[in-house]
Amino acid sequence: MAAGGDYAQAYARSLDDPEGFWLEAASLVDWDSAPLQALDDSAAPLYRWFPDGRMNTSYNALDRHVAAGRGEADALIYDSAMLGFARTYSYAELLAEVETFAGVLRGLGVERGDRVIIYLPMIPQAVIAMLAAARLGAVHSVVFGGFAPKELAARIDDARPAVVVTASGGLEPRRAVEYLPHVADALAAATHRVNHVVVAARDGFAHTFEDYDGADGTAWHDWDALAAVAAPAGPVSVAATDPLYILYTSGTTGAPKGVVRDNGGHAVALAWSMRNIYDVGPGQVMWTASDVGWVVGHSYIVYAPLIAGATTVLYEGKPVGTPDAGAFWRVAGQHGVDALFTAPTALRAIRKADPEAALMAGSDLSKLRTLFVAGERLDPETFAWAGKALGVPVVDHWWQTETGWAICANPQGLQPLPIKAGSATVPVPGFSLAVVDGEGVEVPAGEEGNIVLRLPLPPGTLATLWGSDDRFRSSYLEIFEGCYTTGDSGYVDRDGYVFIMGRTDDVINVSGHRLSTGAMEQVVAAHPAVAECAVIGVADSLKGQRPCGYVVLKSGSFLGVEELRADLVKLVREAIGPVADFKDVQVVQALPKTRSGKILRKTMRQIADGDAYTVPSTIEDPAVIEALAPLLRPGG
Repeated sequence: MAAGGDYAQAYARSLDDPEGFWLEAASLVDWDSAPLQALDDSAAPLYRWFPDGRMNTSYNALDRHVAAGRGEADALIYDSAMLGFARTYSYAELLAEVETFAGVLRGLGVERGDRVIIYLPMIPQAVIAMLAAARLGAVHSVVFGGFAPKELAARIDDARPAVVVTASGGLEPRRAVEYLPHVADALAAATHRVNHVVVAARDGFAHTFEDYDGADGTAWHDWDALAAVAAPAGPVSVAATDPLYILYTSGTTGAPKGVVRDNGGHAVALAWSMRNIYDVGPGQVMWTASDVGWVVGHSYIVYAPLIAGATTVLYEGKPVGTPDAGAFWRVAGQHGVDALFTAPTALRAIRKADPEAALMAGSDLSKLRTLFVAGERLDPETFAWAGKALGVPVVDHWWQTETGWAICANPQGLQPLPIKAGSATVPVPGFSLAVVDGEGVEVPAGEEGNIVLRLPLPPGTLATLWGSDDRFRSSYLEIFEGCYTTGDSGYVDRDGYVFIMGRTDDVINVSGHRLSTGAMEQVVAAHPAVAECAVIGVADSLKGQRPCGYVVLKSGSFLGVEELRADLVKLVREAIGPVADFKDVQVVQALPKTRSGKILRKTMRQIADGDAYTVPSTIEDPAVIEALAPLLRPGG
């Protein structure tokens, strides 16, 4: 697919001739056996891409660039603001590390199709472990290091890994987080027995692998010791339809949903996106300021830049506090970043600490061409501030864990389009987007409704949910016939620009992290003093949304509000992790409900956010809303 071209033509062709469009795009990937068929619809609505193709994702990210004579080109820049240290890996050096660790995993019995859970901070071993698993045809599942042992245990039981890869701990601005006790607790809580744990040792932590070796029959190992004697492993040829990874996203029932990404469609989609959306290729530097535990980190820290032969930056630090709000500009300037990709939360934190962007002055940002933003809605104030401070296009785009890459974007490599504040611009080729009402009927331009994607979804999107095709169908494919339900609401204007307005379910976005309020409610409801509760996501100027709990106490409970709040914050932190950022608790006399007993969370959220709302006719007691309004919106 040519880098330049006309968006409208490319979009139309992708929908009218998906077979030809994606077979052409497949030329961006090196195949062991090139596909002759793009789409397999024999099991619709479960679709598969490139069913007759064979390849290896790790080979496409590393080996082919070395074979093409680019072994000395920069592949990975690790920049740790926590350690005040940076290291650059060439493609040849990164390949050697990945070959070796793939040999480590093979020595522990990992084979094609086996699962490997990766619970690591933002250090090079995270990238190496992902690529090493892919090299063997194994299926990795990265678990964000901020998750509590209970969340890790749930993922262990669902994925049933042969090996867990972890490190001594992660570094935060004011503390070191010990990972090994978390892993040990998770292993003890899980019903699935893990054979091996591999630990990347870091200085300054209290625990070592020896403290846990042999517990419950699990062997714990030192990464470096195994690597020193491992035989390098070559790439294993896998079917394009074989799974590459499982990435868990919050489910509305509290049970995590394991999004399955395949090898072939994923590689093709990411290669196409680097050229046509991000306009980044060999010799250029892309920095995605996210975490490898999230989908953005999977796609645009690890896989896409390396598949494209570009240089990727792995940053261990924060937008503020490591040491100040100039950290992003230092990294971008020091490493000659061409494209920076971050979340609105990070920009809001920087703006709050440095409203005049004075700390930008010491950094040479002359190479920076584009700022890409995703993960939550980009508010107009932050959009304007970033554009003025940087003097480059600020490109908002929209996608999900499930899709793996952008649904809507401003395609900088295909045809840069005029930017509209508040819009993620236009649907990306391959995504047939529509806005429908509750009956599935498409609504007129400018009218808000449910955003759906007509099937089939393009390559790179989720193939299914791990171990549950039925849950995949019921969660995404059966709500609106012939469509994937995004769970987001919004509208399309008369120019075809898409505006995302918010979630339609109880999954909220806290600093770019999708979390289930339903899961939080389960934790809160378990407190012995709580009769019933509701947790809603309230608009937050810094974090996008924050969870707020509204609790009805059991009759006869005399627990003080502050004591209750402390208990609930502790419980949610232990069950879900600090990432939930659950701090706000209000004790109320009653919760608004329909006559059938459904709590009116959407109405509560609208009141809290200051939005217009209509009390549903099905409400059981309108007086409850009247009493609750002052607590939901103090001073409103």
